[in-house]
Amino acid sequence: MQCDTVWTNCRLLARAGQPLIDKGMIAAKNGRVVYAGPATDFDAPTIDLGRRLVTPGLIDCHTHLVFAGNRAHEFKLRLDGATYEEIARAGGGILSTVTATRAASEDELITAALPRLDALIASGVSTIEIKSGYGLTLEDELKMLRAAKALERRRPVRVMTTLLGAHALPPEYKDRPDAYIDAVCHEMIPAVVGLASAVDVFCEGIGFSPAQTERVFQAAQAHGLRVKLHAEQLSNLHGAALAARYGALSADHLEHLDADGIEAMRDAGTVATLLPGAFYFMRETYLPPIEGLRAENVPMAIATDCNPGTSPLTSILMAMNMAATCFRLTIDECLAGVTTNAAQALGLSHEIGTLEAGKSCDLAIWDCAEPADLVYFIGASPLHSRVFQGQTT
Repeated sequence: MQCDTVWTNCRLLARAGQPLIDKGMIAAKNGRVVYAGPATDFDAPTIDLGRRLVTPGLIDCHTHLVFAGNRAHEFKLRLDGATYEEIARAGGGILSTVTATRAASEDELITAALPRLDALIASGVSTIEIKSGYGLTLEDELKMLRAAKALERRRPVRVMTTLLGAHALPPEYKDRPDAYIDAVCHEMIPAVVGLASAVDVFCEGIGFSPAQTERVFQAAQAHGLRVKLHAEQLSNLHGAALAARYGALSADHLEHLDADGIEAMRDAGTVATLLPGAFYFMRETYLPPIEGLRAENVPMAIATDCNPGTSPLTSILMAMNMAATCFRLTIDECLAGVTTNAAQALGLSHEIGTLEAGKSCDLAIWDCAEPADLVYFIGASPLHSRVFQGQTT
């Protein structure tokens, strides 16, 4: 079989949850895997990996990476006793980032996002989802999405973009949330076709109601866009079940998810995306229903939720450690959460998440021998190198 490059002498984890292949090999041609398994013979340039661990490139399937400004002062307020809701209702929270992001140019947003992206890449990420949601006007939401896609041209990484126009109520629509939802449905969604691949909503008491969320979902589907949802983070509005009815790729956060929501997600194939960074940073105590999700075989993804207000986290490895420590996920669950299940949460299971013939050759090569090391270490990345679409980076 012809190929361009062969990586040999590695400990290969081709799919999370499967046995480690002690003497593994990966072969690629034109950026795609043609073979991943036990060592065999190929006539191609060979790279000896020195018994290092190899996994699929990691996937961060929920971020708000593109933004301007800083909200460290709100962190101090929370330490002094203010709640997230109190800060938001006083004009802080999301709206403070909206003000800064509106004032920034597209180039300034790109420049600000690059160090955060570089940190994620250094933790093994090869695919990242980036949401808008800090513009809240058609012009500024488009600016954010363009900036997110521009990052693909600056770094060897795959960027999936999501419109989160229904993130917060902008001040110019004060007391007129339904009018703003009209703008999201009739102005923003048609304009992002071809630029965004999905549409998200913050369904919460300080965000948008289930009825408003459903209107956004209907508009998204009418324009051929998949849907996702911030659901059950601070309360239970039954958003996850609503998302499942619309075939959502994922419902995210889920601390207050109930049994009906779990069953709806199971039946729809909707991924439960866990965001332990926000749980940790906001000092939450209400755990997501991990045992219920396990019992119903709902796939669990893990993401950083990188954002300026509630999860300024730029390490997917740290997110895995938090998921294991705070939520008691197993090593296999953590690795699946940033590979196979994260790929499903982005609608990319056909392309990434495992190392098998036909998929993109995205490798994370680690200076360690055991998968547990990727979850165990805190504050350090054992990444040796990455391969993105068959090219070493």
